[in-house]
Amino acid sequence: MSSNIYGGDEVNALVLDLGTHTFKAGYSGDDTPKAVFPSMVGVHAAAAGAGANGMDVDSGNGSKPGGRKLSVGYQALSAKQIGMEVQSPYGPDDVLSDWELAEALYSHAIRDRLSVKPEDFALLVTEPTHNTRATRERLVELVFETFQAPALYVAKNAMLSCFATARQTALVVDSGYRATTG
Repeated sequence: MSSNIYGGDEVNALVLDLGTHTFKAGYSGDDTPKAVFPSMVGVHAAAAGAGANGMDVDSGNGSKPGGRKLSVGYQALSAKQIGMEVQSPYGPDDVLSDWELAEALYSHAIRDRLSVKPEDFALLVTEPTHNTRATRERLVELVFETFQAPALYVAKNAMLSCFATARQTALVVDSGYRATTG
């Protein structure tokens, strides 16, 4: 299904946009995302004997060995679960800070919602304008080491907004869930 010519136009890439409120995922060239879900994760209180090995497609629940039990997606978050706290992967400065939650969201988008293998697609991942170099480096590390993606492009949200309106330069005012940047 994927076209793997990275130097030309035949790239079939996944577009992943992890916002502070909503995660949007889809295929490059499509008009709208295929998956839209909250960018929040349910973190369960430690349970004795709890141990799964990755994301569970049916329930959206998962955890890493020795990690926290996580719930991702509308269905997993909408059901009342005793001992679950809903958390954002973003810190108070709106920069990704909880990488376990971010990984769970990316995994849910790619494997559960789009039902694809990340190693078969180039990835276009968005980042906020005020993202730090350390956060960008950690994101690149996550994509290549955890998801084994063959190619990656990290793009600023404002730049993608310019390109979406067929402009090379523009003043972009981005009003999101938690902040407005310009």
